[in-house]
Amino acid sequence: MRKQKGFSLIELLIVVAIILIIAAIAIPNLLRARIAANESSAVASIRTLSTAEITYQGANPLTGFAASLSVLGGAGSPCTITATAACLIDDTLGQGTKNGYLFVATPHVVGSVNTTNTLSAVPVSWNQTGVRGFCANEDALIHASATPVTAAPAQQTTGTGCATLVVLQ
Repeated sequence: MRKQKGFSLIELLIVVAIILIIAAIAIPNLLRARIAANESSAVASIRTLSTAEITYQGANPLTGFAASLSVLGGAGSPCTITATAACLIDDTLGQGTKNGYLFVATPHVVGSVNTTNTLSAVPVSWNQTGVRGFCANEDALIHASATPVTAAPAQQTTGTGCATLVVLQ
């Protein structure tokens, strides 16, 4: 009888099947962990933006809150404070996207002063970069959609709809 060298086709197929089963279990968990990390980053960024808006409003009482995120940021290293760049946030966040989320500042103008402000964050790609939207008003309380959603809740995360969402603890 000859001595067999190597693996049989059946043994190789069993190993491949086991690897595929492990991958089928691991990949969805990896994607959920990535979404959770993006959402945590979005909440931290909304908190940073809220603090920057309050600081900007305190330093510019005749203007009020910043008209856009780019006004809160600034390019260059070191950042130089100008009329269009307050250097309160990093330039990446000032451009409006970070870690799979799109950020928007919506000032509410009364006369010539931005008296209130709504900050919102929605995933760039729903169910891939995030599943919840976040927002904050001038009171700096961060609100989130209560349950995962399948479409961008633009009407919920901008304007007065922010107050109707669940406050994060």
